[in-house]
Amino acid sequence: MEPSFWHQRWENNKIGFHLGQVNPYLVQNWPDLGLHAGSRIFVPLCGKSLDMLWLAEQGHEVIGVEISPVAVRAFFEENRLKPVVSQQGAFEIWSVDQITILLGDYFELQPAQLGEVEAVYDRASLVALPQEMRADYVDHLNALCPAGPRLLITLDYDQACMGGPPFAVSNEEVQDLYQDRTSLVLLESSDVLNENERFRQQGLDRLVESVWRIGA
Repeated sequence: MEPSFWHQRWENNKIGFHLGQVNPYLVQNWPDLGLHAGSRIFVPLCGKSLDMLWLAEQGHEVIGVEISPVAVRAFFEENRLKPVVSQQGAFEIWSVDQITILLGDYFELQPAQLGEVEAVYDRASLVALPQEMRADYVDHLNALCPAGPRLLITLDYDQACMGGPPFAVSNEEVQDLYQDRTSLVLLESSDVLNENERFRQQGLDRLVESVWRIGA
């Protein structure tokens, strides 16, 4: 999946993956990570997620990375935030108060550019990538954030019925991808097909959302 794919999706406003509210799984399960206010949280492939605002409201410093300038600009404009914009190597740095978004390619981001973070929040990153890219995504995430817990939200459905993104990621694949972590806990899992009309229209017979806490 080339960067041009995501540029086109945002430019054409084909962003059904964007959630127009704070994710309820985040609100319910974030306290389970036991993080103190002031912790630095990384949100990969962040888009214009409102979850970043919620995390900042909890007292965290939030840093996201996003490849689409359309998404980054929309996040700040739609939330009436006036960022300071600067350049750091291949990345534009958009920053206001406790929120910073690095505009550029996640796979080009280096640990020194990101700095130390205490936790990772992944709602729409792993599921945004086809299977052949997911191991590389996790390997790079491990290099960027070798320590600290992660909250991961995945979707699973019959991939033969619908093409991604979001892509189907099974619980078994999550376990394979994160087998080197010290702990991997399935916090909750439920079929949410009845709540998602656009997925029912694709002919799916199940749509399972799972929430994981992943240790260092």
